[in-house]
Amino acid sequence: MSANQYSAQPGRLTVNPDAQAMIDVARKEGIETVWDRLAAQQPQCGYCALGLSCRNCAMGPCRIDPFGEGPQKGVCGADADVIVARNLGRTIAAGSSSHSDHGRDILEVFAAMARGETSGYQVTDEDKLRRVAVELGVATEDRSTDEVASDLADVLLDDYGSRRESLSFLHRVPEVRKAKWAELGITPRGIDRENVEMMHRTHMGVDNDYVNLLLHGLRTSLSDGWGGSMIATELSDIMFGTPKPVMSQVNLGVLSRDQVNIAMHGHNPLLSDVIVDAAQDPELLELAKSYGATGINVVGLCCTGNEILMRKGVPIAGNHLMQELVLITGALEAMVVDYQCIMPSVVDVAKCYHTKVISTSDKAKFPGATHVSFDPSRGAEVAREIVRMAVEAYPDRNQERVRIPVEPVRMMGGFSVEAILGALGGTPKPLVDAIVAGTIRGAVAVVGCNNPKLPQDLEHIELTRQLIENDILVLVTGCAAVANGKAGQMLPESAALAGPGLRSVCEALGIPPVLHMGSCVDNSRVIALAAALAGYLDVDIDQLPLAGAAPEWYSEKAVAIGAYVVASGITTVLGVQPPIFGSPHVVQLLADGLDGVVGAKFAVEPDPDKAALLIRRHIEAKREALGLPFVPVDEIREAVPQVTVGGAATAEG
Repeated sequence: MSANQYSAQPGRLTVNPDAQAMIDVARKEGIETVWDRLAAQQPQCGYCALGLSCRNCAMGPCRIDPFGEGPQKGVCGADADVIVARNLGRTIAAGSSSHSDHGRDILEVFAAMARGETSGYQVTDEDKLRRVAVELGVATEDRSTDEVASDLADVLLDDYGSRRESLSFLHRVPEVRKAKWAELGITPRGIDRENVEMMHRTHMGVDNDYVNLLLHGLRTSLSDGWGGSMIATELSDIMFGTPKPVMSQVNLGVLSRDQVNIAMHGHNPLLSDVIVDAAQDPELLELAKSYGATGINVVGLCCTGNEILMRKGVPIAGNHLMQELVLITGALEAMVVDYQCIMPSVVDVAKCYHTKVISTSDKAKFPGATHVSFDPSRGAEVAREIVRMAVEAYPDRNQERVRIPVEPVRMMGGFSVEAILGALGGTPKPLVDAIVAGTIRGAVAVVGCNNPKLPQDLEHIELTRQLIENDILVLVTGCAAVANGKAGQMLPESAALAGPGLRSVCEALGIPPVLHMGSCVDNSRVIALAAALAGYLDVDIDQLPLAGAAPEWYSEKAVAIGAYVVASGITTVLGVQPPIFGSPHVVQLLADGLDGVVGAKFAVEPDPDKAALLIRRHIEAKREALGLPFVPVDEIREAVPQVTVGGAATAEG
């Protein structure tokens, strides 16, 4: 796109009416947004876009000329293959570190909770605590909840070190998959170990074999997917409750004109969960009423929003590209942030209004924001302090500047692995039977972020629409889930949008054809479900009719997720070109060569129509290899009665 296209009419920047309205307001009031800054950056660096720039040492920065007319090696002698692989490896390490450090934060609070050193935290799902403990060899019989939790924390803390040869949750991986990893030397050991080694290998003068670098990149990503992210998901479920189907609402319409509005933004549920509780405190509610508000309304943004939506039905105002626009409504008293995907610009936009930006993580400070250091030993007290700050900002709201442009859309969330299997009667068999019959062709995880280089949410919505129309079940997490929710694709009645086979299964279960599985850290649920299906069938994950897609990704975390999904055996389609095309060898390895060693690969296709066709062909090829022939649509109805289910999902809230 040209700079003019980036600063085009709002309808070309986003498909969402609420976002279009707020972009219009921002332009009229002279408030800069992410789209304006992207336009100002044009043209962006071509060397960086191809992955051909290196600043890993002070002999540089260096660049490789993609046309062969300038330098073909950096000062140290690194060629295009090495530079591109180094850059990609460091990107994977940063993304893996982000989610794994999130997991460490959850784990440390979990351990402190078990010792009785926290306020506002407890084990909510004791059944899952004991189930996971038994899984990992922790004794549970005749032991208290705290004793089991403490020992489980000790086991998982070791996963972050270097004392083991494999991670605790690898027992969930099919044996044939683990054998492939062992043969390639990419079995993940310690979470921190793999990240440190990736940074070491990419230092000048260490690993100069692009294949070797990229294989360790896969190992590093696996330490995230089957390590840090899985730890974060499992312990969050134990502490805050394992998600089950719940009704909620989505878009800027979830804001209230006559209540104190608090937006929880970021990724970690440790603070957001206690904030939701504090917002119901009778003393704070009375304080809000004394200022003229009718109540306190907590809403979510990005993945912190997904966390509290999944577990408590809290409405979500939007995804990544909505964070500035929610401020421009003029209706927000406080934006409470933890870390990841939070634009520094929110502080500047908030200055145009009465909104307080409150940072809470000592590892993520924002100049100009009010910092309230999160301390789990006084978690409930900190939450009440923050809610009080939001309530006290309400009298400063200028009601004449409040613009809430749309009515909220209903959506259903809460599809943990346990909820999905529970809806199927506790076993994968009904889902397997539906796939065998052709009623459901396969499943695709559509995940990832928003990227202002693409019309916001268009790729997510269109790709999903075409997949479900062709009887392919879609699993969503993160910003993709919010996009599908706004589009009305995540309601039981949206089964009418699906093909006849998928529709029949969804109607029998009372579920949408697009299942919200959580935040981006919860992509660990996707690979865990894939492993459960493969284990049930006694096959490897790469044999299943599955695929992944990240149509609008932007972050290093998304690269790490894509890498561990592919390394786990699931081919993944990206909608945004990664910075690797300066090395044809790296491109060839990722887009083809990996298929021969891990049974999956990457593809890049920004057009959702073409991406949907590519994925459908991939799924049909997997079905054919399993001896499951193509079933024409007009014959699917005859197969539907062969599919039985164990029970219907329930909706709450």
